[in-house]
Amino acid sequence: MPKPNGLSSSIKAFIANIPKKYIVKTGNILGGLAYLLDTRHRRIVKRNLNFTHPEWPLDKIKKLSIKTFQNMGITVLEICQMTCFSKEDILKKVRIRGKENLLNTIKSSKGVIMISAHIGNWEMGHLFVSRYIQKSLLVVVQNQPDIVERIIHKLRTSTGNTIISKRGAMTKLVRTLHKGKMVGLLIDQGTSRGEGVDISFFGRKTNATYAASLLAARYNCPVLPIYCIREPDANLTVVVEPPLKLHKTDDVRANLQTNTQIMTDSVEKIIRLYPEQWLWFHKRWKRHYPELYPEDLARRQRQREKRRAKGKKNDNNG
Repeated sequence: MPKPNGLSSSIKAFIANIPKKYIVKTGNILGGLAYLLDTRHRRIVKRNLNFTHPEWPLDKIKKLSIKTFQNMGITVLEICQMTCFSKEDILKKVRIRGKENLLNTIKSSKGVIMISAHIGNWEMGHLFVSRYIQKSLLVVVQNQPDIVERIIHKLRTSTGNTIISKRGAMTKLVRTLHKGKMVGLLIDQGTSRGEGVDISFFGRKTNATYAASLLAARYNCPVLPIYCIREPDANLTVVVEPPLKLHKTDDVRANLQTNTQIMTDSVEKIIRLYPEQWLWFHKRWKRHYPELYPEDLARRQRQREKRRAKGKKNDNNG
């Protein structure tokens, strides 16, 4: 009698083949509940949408906010289902648009930089690409809570990809490109102070990582925008755009600024096409518009008051 080892293959096969319509229906219900219960993120989503689309009426902001939560609900269930996918399932269940851009680029280049964003089902994007071209990727991701990391790490590496945290990632990225391999970066979130450049995103000033621009210039690598979006029929499609046309001048700093803006424009373009599928939960504009998130200002004020009170107490004790 074989020893049990996690889920049996039959259970995995059952989960992997749950019809998409049930994933979508359940995800919509869970997302709708999250919208009602998670007031903190509901406020952030609405503020971000109103901030970037001031011309939109309030009812449209509300509808898109609900859809954003529902998209997240669907994505979470898809990721759970994906942990039971075989490598063949990944190719069968996902479409690709612009495959000639992918195949021609990897054929004509030694190293390739894939940029993407937290849109649609971003976890499926790099899994599909590595399986489709039958090559592993080095993918840089944000640090996640431990429990989340444990759940999705096995999924992320199931096709042979190497996953690293963005902290200290540059050395590994350099080595990978030097070997002529492909790297993937999610570039739609902000950076710590001193780690990025100021750019315009939805017509608003914010900051973005220049890592992809720096690597592209140093190693003369093409930058390929790749996004995994959900179509109206709920099926996932990996969209591969043509390599970006980057600026190459003698002014290195100006190149970093201009090319990072070009990459950000690519991200903004896909979000405008599928606004409900982007992760609007992130406080993307907090660096330059802190008043957009007043709860952060209030928290910092409380922290300052605590420090002052502690300082006075220490002075009195001294």
